[in-house]
Amino acid sequence: MNMNNQSNEEPEKPIRQSSFFTNLVKMGLGESLLKVGTNLFSIIAIVTVILLARSYYAQARGNVEEQNQPPSQAGSEIVSIESVPALDVAINEGISRSAQIHTNIPSRPRNEMSTYVVQEGDTVFGIAGKFGLEPQTILWGNYSVLLDNPHALRPGQELTILPVDGVYWEWLGGIPFGSWAEFYGVTAADIIEYPGNNIDADAIGDYYNANIPVGTWLIIPDGKRDFVSWSAPLGVTRENPASARVLGAGACDPVSGGAVGYGYFVYPSNNHYLSGFDYSPETNHSGVDFAGNTGEAVYASDAGVIVYAGWNDYGYGNMIMIDHGNGFQTLYAHLSALNVGCGQSVGQGDVIGAIGNTGRSSGSHLHFEIMAGTKVNPWSYLPPP
Repeated sequence: MNMNNQSNEEPEKPIRQSSFFTNLVKMGLGESLLKVGTNLFSIIAIVTVILLARSYYAQARGNVEEQNQPPSQAGSEIVSIESVPALDVAINEGISRSAQIHTNIPSRPRNEMSTYVVQEGDTVFGIAGKFGLEPQTILWGNYSVLLDNPHALRPGQELTILPVDGVYWEWLGGIPFGSWAEFYGVTAADIIEYPGNNIDADAIGDYYNANIPVGTWLIIPDGKRDFVSWSAPLGVTRENPASARVLGAGACDPVSGGAVGYGYFVYPSNNHYLSGFDYSPETNHSGVDFAGNTGEAVYASDAGVIVYAGWNDYGYGNMIMIDHGNGFQTLYAHLSALNVGCGQSVGQGDVIGAIGNTGRSSGSHLHFEIMAGTKVNPWSYLPPP
């Protein structure tokens, strides 16, 4: 009897719940309850996510602060970097770099002279740049080797490199030492007190009449001097070409009449770019060196009369000079062949010879000069390349 009552009572709860929801639906409240339940569930879900996120970031921040916490000083030791052994370990088979504790020491001024052996392809400008000097200092320190001629540079030559810009010259006496110093634009004290000359200032007495042994070679810091001319003389005209007789066998006799130039110039070679030195009075180079191969044509830059045609004894090799009859002369040097002779009139652009490598030349090229009472920069008179 009791068992039957228990079996009949068990389904009453679901029936009552079902009947409860059914009554709510009949009353028109089912849809409203569904919306409320959905919204309530969404709110609970959002709150749960926020709480979980705050817990996660709080834990992460705590880990970072723990890592950044300075180590405890208790019981710690100060370890010198020198005591840490170097590790010879290759990481991922990459290129390892050893730590180097190094301080760059600025270069100090030199007081001693050095020697430089000229290499193939060297120039006065290039050598000067290697030692931080002006190019004229290379010439002024090596007159006995280069004779103030930048074309005289040859591989194997030993050059004296001064520690500073200036002149290196022998004291020969005969005049007061102060006057000798003034010739180079400096004072006696500039030379005597320069450390590189190793002069005992107390032993020489009066600076102006310094007691310096004759034959002493001295560095003249910041000194300057005129170059010893190795180039062609000025003013070689058709009426008076005799001034060029000292240059060699190519000198001509006076000429009357003949072609006169137009007053403007054309390029004397097929190439309009350099192969060698540019116009550079500071290195005693009074012309430009146009590129060319031996045998290529050389042209008269303007019309005129030949006043020199032949060998030059001062480094130009086979040379031609043209007087243009209007105050200008042009010069063409290192030629391999001459197509003209003394006194001959030529027109602008006529072939007068061939490019070569004669005289003091380090390779085939045309050395070209323009003169007008003084040697001028040819680039100022030639058209754009």
